[in-house]
Order: sequence, then structure tokens, then C-alpha cells
Amino acid sequence: MALFLKAFVIGLSIAAPVGPIGVLCIRRTLVFGRRVGFISGLGAATADGFYGAVAAFGLTFLFRFFAQNARPLNLLGGAVLLLIGLRTMLAWRDAPGAASAGRFGGLLQAYASTLFLTITNPMTIISFGAVFAVIAPAGGLNYGSAALTVAGVFIGSAAWWLILSTGVAAVRQAAGVSLLAWVNRISGGVIAGFGAAQLIERA
Repeated sequence: MALFLKAFVIGLSIAAPVGPIGVLCIRRTLVFGRRVGFISGLGAATADGFYGAVAAFGLTFLFRFFAQNARPLNLLGGAVLLLIGLRTMLAWRDAPGAASAGRFGGLLQAYASTLFLTITNPMTIISFGAVFAVIAPAGGLNYGSAALTVAGVFIGSAAWWLILSTGVAAVRQAAGVSLLAWVNRISGGVIAGFGAAQLIERA
């Protein structure tokens, strides 16, 4: 239980800092509702769980792959962020297809996009590796403990996205069309800025 709680806190703390994924989830919650925002967050939580599994189970071949390909993956992620940001800025108001965003296809797209964007940030796996080296017992983690740790990371990360989407959804109730237009402009600019910075840093 202590190991699970430590992993839960790790998942929560890694997800909590507001970066491009956080801004994207906030924007989707404001425009499309809590469910779309939360499902978007679950994509990021899944990626966190995957990277946690790589570190917890000692999958060194995957660790090496992501570490060695950090630059092209970051460039790819940065380009996608830039495109999403520019597209969001052009969505001046609540999109005509907003109602369809809550359907299965829209939810799947929301989930897959944040999963992809988080996976293309291999620095996350290095963070997990460093943290797990500290919290793991001296003899390492057995399969049961590793699985429990991964579950804690995923649930902790998912808990953050649930808290965030629920809080933002409460603000959404007071949002009018004009406010949503500004949400698209500002959030799109921030997301595009993150993407451009990532491209410049890794170029």
C-alpha cells in the first residue's frame, strides 16, 4: 500500500504541472465539456502509465529506444503541437461540430491525440526512471510490486485530469460564445508557442 501511494503521488505530481497537454485539456473542457476534457487527460495518463511500466519492469530495450530517439520524437511532437495550436487559434468560436465531439469517434480522437503527444516526450521516461530508482526497494521490484506501482501512477495521473476537467467544467457554465472565442485564441497561441519552442530547442 505504501508503494502504491508513492506511485499515486508520482503520477499526480507528474501530470499536475500545466504544460501543452494541460492547456489542451482545459480548452477542450471549456469548448466541448468535461467528458471530452477528461478523456483527453486519460490519453496522457495512459502514456504516463506506459512510461511507468517501462521503468518499473526494467524494460531497458524500450528505455534505450526512447532515450536514443528523444530528438526526433520531440520534433514530431513539437510539429503536431504547433499544428494543433494554429488550428485552435482559427476556431474563433464554439465549433459547429462541438456536439459530435462527445461521440465515440470524437472521444477516441481526443484520447489518441494526447496519448501520442505525451508519448513523444521521452523526458517523461527519464523522470520515471530517476524517481523509481529512489522509491524502489534495494532488491528491486518484483512483478506484483511493479504492476501495483504502474497502477498507482496511472490512477494518480487520471485523478489529476478528473480534478482539472471537473473544475474547468464548473467555469464553463458561465462561458458565453465570446469567451469561448477568446479561449480558442489564447489557448491556441499557448499550444503553438509550446510546439514552436520544442522545435527550436530540438532543432
